[in-house]
Amino acid sequence: MNTNKLDKEKQYKPWIIVLSVAIPIVVAFLFTIKINVELPIFLPPIYASTNALTAIILVIAVVMIKKGQRQTHENLMKLAIGLSVLFLVLYVLYHMTSSSTVYGDINHDGTLDAIEKQSIGSFRYLYLFILVSHILLSIGVIPFVLITYVRALAGNFERHKKIAKITFPLWLYVAVTGVIVYIMISPYYA
Repeated sequence: MNTNKLDKEKQYKPWIIVLSVAIPIVVAFLFTIKINVELPIFLPPIYASTNALTAIILVIAVVMIKKGQRQTHENLMKLAIGLSVLFLVLYVLYHMTSSSTVYGDINHDGTLDAIEKQSIGSFRYLYLFILVSHILLSIGVIPFVLITYVRALAGNFERHKKIAKITFPLWLYVAVTGVIVYIMISPYYA
């Protein structure tokens, strides 16, 4: 293995660590801040669409690399990263300016009464499972995406390919479940 490629990877390691830790902490902190501003647009369908587009682009990018179209693959992956960043910004902005929506809250009072709980039944557990797994994996996928990207940037394509086999399904799961969470919660937006 080329030591120059490993050296290139190593120079990015501190950034990968810092970003992998800082992004979830900053997002969690920003969720504690509420801004009394009414946005001119309703963000959830927009950021859900960025997740859907990310999922589509990830699949196309894999098809492109399998066809040997490295430059197209690279461009699509950069676009997928950009869309993921856009999603995160829109998601945080929405939660800083809006109250959280409770799954099953038909009357929009912020709590579930007995009738609402009964009407959604076990779907609430399914929703919570998908939501929690989406959130946890969205945090966990950050270092994988960064490492995968850095390995490609360093030209270490064998190591890039190895980790991409892990990164791709995680990232795709996060993107797809983001859309599913939106579809499931959308009837309960006020």
